[in-house]
Amino acid sequence: MIAVVRIHGQVGLSKEIEETLRRLRIREKYNLVFIDEKDSVRFGMVKKSKDYVMYGRIDDSLVQKIIEVRGELKEKKKKAKKTLENIKPWIRLHPPRGGFKKSTKLPCPKGVLGENKDIAKYLERML
Repeated sequence: MIAVVRIHGQVGLSKEIEETLRRLRIREKYNLVFIDEKDSVRFGMVKKSKDYVMYGRIDDSLVQKIIEVRGELKEKKKKAKKTLENIKPWIRLHPPRGGFKKSTKLPCPKGVLGENKDIAKYLERML
């Protein structure tokens, strides 16, 4: 599973990048979506918007923790269980506690944008 988090806001985006992020359902800053590693179309959109998002592979235990803590159900049913199919396609996150330790304007390794090996650490602090 690949986690994609939007880092930049809406100011100064080109229409092309704005449309790509909208199709990925990452409309606001600090929104998270999960995409499958085998979905080449969505992964191509992520690579196109790499200067505005942070993405990387995460394990299933972290996915479950994120869904339990921050996942919102599609329908307001109290008996429904929070699973990847029952939650909304995006997840709202907080800014990371303690802030970003690297620049949010530069790609990895000097910044956090693009493919990030430390995305699990950031996601833990954003819950």
